[in-house]
Amino acid sequence: MRKVELRMNEEFKYKIIKKLVETNGNKKRAAIQLNRSIRQVDRMIAGYKAKGKEYFIHGNRGRKPAHALTDEEKNEIEQLYQNKYFDCTYTAFAEFLAERENINISINEVRVLLRDRYIFSPRTHKSTRKRIRKQLALEQKVARTKSEQAIIQEKIVAVEDAHPRQPRCQYFGEELQMDACIHLWFGDKKTALHAVLDDATGNVLGLYFDEQETLNGYYNITYQFLTKYGIPYKIKTDKRTVFEYKKKASSLVEEDTFTQYAYACKQLGIQIETSSIPEFKPRIERLFQTFQQRLPQELRLAQINTIQEANQFLAKFIDRYNKKFALCINNSKSVFEKRPEKPKINLILAILTSRVVDKGHAIKFKNKYYRFTNQHGYPIYFNKGTKCMVIQSFDNKMYATVDNSVFSLEEIPEVQSKSENFDEVEEVKERKVYIPRMIHPWKREYFEKFVNNQEHRLEMVS
Repeated sequence: MRKVELRMNEEFKYKIIKKLVETNGNKKRAAIQLNRSIRQVDRMIAGYKAKGKEYFIHGNRGRKPAHALTDEEKNEIEQLYQNKYFDCTYTAFAEFLAERENINISINEVRVLLRDRYIFSPRTHKSTRKRIRKQLALEQKVARTKSEQAIIQEKIVAVEDAHPRQPRCQYFGEELQMDACIHLWFGDKKTALHAVLDDATGNVLGLYFDEQETLNGYYNITYQFLTKYGIPYKIKTDKRTVFEYKKKASSLVEEDTFTQYAYACKQLGIQIETSSIPEFKPRIERLFQTFQQRLPQELRLAQINTIQEANQFLAKFIDRYNKKFALCINNSKSVFEKRPEKPKINLILAILTSRVVDKGHAIKFKNKYYRFTNQHGYPIYFNKGTKCMVIQSFDNKMYATVDNSVFSLEEIPEVQSKSENFDEVEEVKERKVYIPRMIHPWKREYFEKFVNNQEHRLEMVS
């Protein structure tokens, strides 16, 4: 005779009916205890006499529902989430399954299926993760074999938070975290918010809006913390877009943004570290979550619809945010080096590009032609094929270096602004053009050597 195991409510019914049959008790009392009618009590008595204890097992126990998902369907849903929809919430994933994969299941079914396999939504609460970790820890204690314990340990690791706690740096300026977030911040078009954050204090040191994640955006936030605080020790950022070595399908040096920003950091003595893993810079990732909950509302209430207005608004927003959320800078010793002078910053945060003089003694840069001029504003002519380094400074002034000399670049207009024959031409006094001294970042051989070293390093990594 096989052993029959009853659940709690089934065991309660069994004991009541068994006692009723053995003692020939009162059916009305049993009906009240079971919350059933006397007719149902009679049916239970007949079933008990015919099948005994087995009669009280529910008929659907162990039977798979007709509409239940098969194991193959569950595995397919799991693979879809892990490979294609890994960054979606459970709600968005259920919608995508219905719209794109023709799989119609409810949000609760998605949640139960994935959580049973310890796959969590990006928005899963810490309390949920903590509760499941405790359950797994209890299961691990009662596991009999080492293999079972190892399997449970893998599940515990999978439940861990996406951004584990990390100790803050001790000194202000010891480590800055930098990134950009493309979001619908204002208006009806998405823009990229560039941000830089100090790890020790949580102070936001620079914010800048641009249409995309660009070198210009990162140069602007770098300019902000250089002019206000000084030179930090280290910057952490990601490898995408601006910090990728070379843009795909492009061989232009001016688009080689990793070279440009890394070279500027080298001249300033800033250590730069890059990684595509979010845990590498968790505080800046968390900062954008806070901004997405606060900044769009602030911009909407301020009736801001353009990037120029938004960048002007950010200056006040940074002060209010740091006052409310950041730690006090005075409580942390600063390791920022002395602030460089603005002319030096303008020259370091520059775009360096190699060009060759054409047969018209000019060079072409961004679809415009430029000629060389000396400090007195007089044109200088070089032979065709002469190599030079074009420097577009942060304040948009144009220079070029040939050998060990620096020249200013003057745009050649397509049409003269005034006619020498028909317009009165005012006598132009001799003017002096500011041309900086030749400094190390502008020497072409040093820049090209740096580019070649970067190419060699990436070849070794790949």
